[in-house]
Amino acid sequence: MPTATKRKPTRRKRGAPADAVARFYYKGSRYKQLRAFVAIVRLGTLARAAESLFLSASSISLQLRALERELGAQLVQRGRRRITLTRAGEALFEQARPLIEGLDALDAKFHATLYGFAEGELSIAAGTSTIQYLLPPLVAAYREHHPTVRLQLANVTGKDGLGLLRSDKVDFAVGSMLDVPYDLTYQPFRRYDPMLILPRGHPLADKADVTLADLSPYGLILPPQRLTTYRLVDMVFHQNKVPYTVAIEVGGWEIIKQYVAMGLGISIVTSICLTDADNEQLVTRNMRAWFPQRSYGIVMRKGKFLSPEARDFINRIRPGLLAHREHDETGHSER
Repeated sequence: MPTATKRKPTRRKRGAPADAVARFYYKGSRYKQLRAFVAIVRLGTLARAAESLFLSASSISLQLRALERELGAQLVQRGRRRITLTRAGEALFEQARPLIEGLDALDAKFHATLYGFAEGELSIAAGTSTIQYLLPPLVAAYREHHPTVRLQLANVTGKDGLGLLRSDKVDFAVGSMLDVPYDLTYQPFRRYDPMLILPRGHPLADKADVTLADLSPYGLILPPQRLTTYRLVDMVFHQNKVPYTVAIEVGGWEIIKQYVAMGLGISIVTSICLTDADNEQLVTRNMRAWFPQRSYGIVMRKGKFLSPEARDFINRIRPGLLAHREHDETGHSER
């Protein structure tokens, strides 16, 4: 009968206790533990953190327990739906977050320096209307002070834009939000009124105070139903029990303005897209009495460590905006 091979014991320094070997192992994995901890705090649950890091929930839980054991402190309290930070957890998160964010951004910073971008890169996600109407003066002012920064504007809206934020492929987004997801922050800095636009010669063009009932007989030209503007208009009409019809669904404020000018319908747009040149073809009426204002702001992932380039861009929009915590304030739509 063959003799079973004895397993060679783990070698350690003479006189070193077993728990010392364990501590050394955990310290070697400290980055993974802290990265898991930051993800748990940022996303609120172990399951979401595990999904974001492409790990199992059990692996995330083991890393958290190892970190708590190594530091000798309870970091989180597990609830039925979300975890909450203890006082020790809050202190660790404030110290660990910039370290993890900095390490995660190391590759991009290194290549930016390697290829001659002395001041690094800045990536911003925004929808077409934001890029076309809101960002030009902000970008021009930023480029004047930082001509060597490589600036990237990702023209995306909705889920695509949120995906870029959550995967850290952009530094932040500029746009408008109706509902703020749990893992993002939203800080508005501009507000615009809802405007009715009519072709010249339209029966409502000479009416000073236009009501929802006045709009009912005329077909509306609206963005697609998947965008929040359509849902917002639908909500206002239904809340006031006023019937309405949609004549055309089409994307893009410029196209909508053109079709209205051609007499194909009327529309509710945001004042951000109206210029002095539009007065030659369109008649406008402020509809703030019926529709809410629309805000535009900075959208960031919670706990995001901003680069100096990103922080400076935001500070040039409004000094102190980053310190103004309007995280749960809502805005409207991506269109």
